[in-house]
Amino acid sequence: MSDSLSTVFAALADPTRRAILSMLLEDDMAVTDVAQPFEMSLAAISKHLAVLAEAGLISREKRGRVIWCKLEPDALRQASVWMQGFGQFEPVDLDAFERFLERELSGPEGEEAPPSPEVP
Repeated sequence: MSDSLSTVFAALADPTRRAILSMLLEDDMAVTDVAQPFEMSLAAISKHLAVLAEAGLISREKRGRVIWCKLEPDALRQASVWMQGFGQFEPVDLDAFERFLERELSGPEGEEAPPSPEVP
């Protein structure tokens, strides 16, 4: 595995950094806006952003007095290509999986399975 790929996976290992990337899927964000939903200091968020930037997952740009963060999806593409090489990361047909579970969990002689809970 290349050093850059190791850096990407190390950055993705932290749930806070993954949450930040999810937030940046929507749009570019100011550092203060990125920090807002987390119960940690701005300095701690800045350290997470530095790790993401070092991995190439985000870029930071100063606009006036505000630092903006932008998602850089090309770094994720390299990781995705590497994982797809294993063939076990094919997309899952969730509808077919649900039908399978309904059949497996149904009672004997065609009894109807209890209703499945709503998934948000």
